[in-house]
Amino acid sequence: MAKKKQISVTLKRSTNRRLVAHKACVKGLGLRRIGHTVTVQDTPENRGMINKVSYLLAVEEA
Repeated sequence: MAKKKQISVTLKRSTNRRLVAHKACVKGLGLRRIGHTVTVQDTPENRGMINKVSYLLAVEEA
């Protein structure tokens, strides 16, 4: 079985005064505070959430 690709996502900007849907995407990715980094699988669902709130995030291929 092939190993799944991973993406490292860091929250760079605050979720204060953002749309509820954008806050939900950040929460869905598992991010909690500015500077928090998580590693998620590279799936279409996660890519969609990342694309929606890309202005809040820093993304690296892990």
